Amino acid sequence: MLLGGVVVGLLSGPVAPEVACGAAIALGVATAPRPVLALAVAAAVLSGALLAHARLQTLDRSVLHGALGATMRGRATLLEPARPSRRGGQSARARLEEGRGRGEQVLLRAGRRTGWPSVAVGDVLSVRGRLESLGPHDDYQRRRGAHAVLVLHAVSGTGGHRGGLAGSLDRARSRAEAGVASGLAPPEGALARGMVLGEDERLAEPVREDFRASGLSHLLAASGQNVMLLGALALPVLTALGLGLRQRLGIVLALVAAYVPLAGAGPSIQRAGVMGAAGLTAGLAGRPASRWYALLLAALVTLALNPRAAGDPGWQLSFAAVIAILAAGARLREGFTARRLPGGVADALALTLAATIGTAPLIAFHFGRLSLASLPANLLAAPTVAPVMWLGMISAAIGELGAVLAAPVNALNAYPLAFLEWLAHAAARAPGASVDVRLGSPLAVAAAYAALAAPFAARRRRHRLALTAGCAAAGLAAFVVSGGGAAGSRAPPPGQLVMSFLDIGQGDATLLQHRGATVLVDTGPPDGPILARLQRAGVGRLDVLVVTHAQADHEGGAAAVMARHPVGLLVDGGAGATTVEHRRLVAVARQRGIRTVAPDAGERIRAGPLELDVLWPHAEPAELHAAQDPNQRAIVARVRDGPFTAMLTADAESDVTSSLDLSPVTVLKVAHHGSADPGLSEELTRLRPRVAVIEVGRHNSYGHPTSQALAALRAVPQLYRTDRDGTVRVTVEGSRLHVTSDH
Repeated sequence: MLLGGVVVGLLSGPVAPEVACGAAIALGVATAPRPVLALAVAAAVLSGALLAHARLQTLDRSVLHGALGATMRGRATLLEPARPSRRGGQSARARLEEGRGRGEQVLLRAGRRTGWPSVAVGDVLSVRGRLESLGPHDDYQRRRGAHAVLVLHAVSGTGGHRGGLAGSLDRARSRAEAGVASGLAPPEGALARGMVLGEDERLAEPVREDFRASGLSHLLAASGQNVMLLGALALPVLTALGLGLRQRLGIVLALVAAYVPLAGAGPSIQRAGVMGAAGLTAGLAGRPASRWYALLLAALVTLALNPRAAGDPGWQLSFAAVIAILAAGARLREGFTARRLPGGVADALALTLAATIGTAPLIAFHFGRLSLASLPANLLAAPTVAPVMWLGMISAAIGELGAVLAAPVNALNAYPLAFLEWLAHAAARAPGASVDVRLGSPLAVAAAYAALAAPFAARRRRHRLALTAGCAAAGLAAFVVSGGGAAGSRAPPPGQLVMSFLDIGQGDATLLQHRGATVLVDTGPPDGPILARLQRAGVGRLDVLVVTHAQADHEGGAAAVMARHPVGLLVDGGAGATTVEHRRLVAVARQRGIRTVAPDAGERIRAGPLELDVLWPHAEPAELHAAQDPNQRAIVARVRDGPFTAMLTADAESDVTSSLDLSPVTVLKVAHHGSADPGLSEELTRLRPRVAVIEVGRHNSYGHPTSQALAALRAVPQLYRTDRDGTVRVTVEGSRLHVTSDH
């Protein structure tokens, strides 16, 4: 009970002191019939809150915050594999090794023109760049300890590598990765790295999306299943060697301690490692272990290391799955066994069903959809998961001696890996494989869990049937209020045209909605909040998705949008481009069977009452403009809906638009985030907009919007900026026009 109090305190501490006090009082009154015990529980909660507060102060302490805007140069150690960034380059977390901020972590961000060296985790880099604050979409890296962003002007490898235990671990991880993938084709090798070591960076986006849609994505993260299978693999071998119980458990404990950092030490593997270690320690002491206490201990350790871990979806899903299995797994198994299902099938079905039910509300909250294919897909996958893990762990161990030696083991592993790839693809493409289900607030999530818990609580405490029924009703009400989805989100009434300039950071995303028709022009950066913005706007299906040109701040979120929402037509303004984001969106469009067309000046695209007239560019073979600046080929379109007109210019400035047939419009989307454009004043004279909107990110490194652009835009009666005003909505009803913003 006291351990639970500390965990509650750690959870509530980062939120606010008054929340911790309320939790202390509630937990003390609810769980302790005696005043002394109630006070002890309350003290435990407050102690946890104080620990969380002190730990967060330590984690947030940084000298870099006083150097924002300055140019820094020096050495940094790479802490994670590089990933594609929002601007089409690379980004990765690193630790500064010299100068101001030595020892602190930063997010290195290289643009598409800044070459990223061929380096591995633990390598020392020479870096030079501008220090900036973390953006609103960098929460993941903030939770992992990054204090700032270093926008790189130059980066290169030094040939050095960090030493000590961390360096030894890096080298071991590198050898293990090579062993796991040795001799496998790239798709199977990437899948094996993800399943065995939690390293899924090399997975192709269509494969990753298949695993998400089929409910198999948990296989791509190192978790409790890995720890359990490691023990199941090692214990029989150690028994065959004639070792005693304590020796066997001690060796397995050492293997778990080595495997957790080798697999990336993420929240779910941390939880599994602590729980496994607690069980093994209890076995060594000859005392039975309580799985609930082990789970609380795992929560205590992970939150003490980093109280912000509680905000990580992986941490939440990992604990939710285990709690559901502990609470309902045994009962479900008993029910299946009573119906004469074989023991192995009953076990697999009970664990899969419990974990699926236990994580459903959180998945609906974070990702806005549920996989209906999850249960059958996981049942079919179950017989192959253990062989993949065991063979992968053996090849990782052999890889320490030499990657080539692991190839024969991987030759066997290729078959179950290929089956899992096929299964994920087939399940994801099955009719109705996933549905949009959104819970828009933590309150709705809590109500959903109350509804799910009610039947199990009723079996144990039938005299509380009324209370549990009330909880179920509350959960159902929350679900209905949220529309089976997002609380607080709704499409506009049929009589209203709403044009929303979405706040997605440094990039463009413009949404048009009228009479059930929906058009989205651009999607912002790949790690931007486009899905959350569409959810809030009540978007289900997109009639038309327009990607104006092949730059990450316009096309970056397109693959995710098409994966989440049905799309009737894709107008691809980046046809022929080879950027990472464009290859990804083309792959998803092909996988989803989305009709795709290239833009051609003079054509008209219709969606309900909405009409988009393409003014630029003219269609021509992609090879003729392969080396051309994408901004020069960006789609320029005029929107018409009755008397309402709007001009969408993407990043095409006056050197493009000055030659077009321009006529007055109601609303103008200012080109290129408000960059310096000498011809803007003349363009405004021709367009005479009543409203102009600049789609631009806060604290961007480009100086957008420029003073020159802002001076020219003083001629417009109403000027809005998404960096200052948030999402800007132009609502038209009849002859009335009304503009609102989030800020």
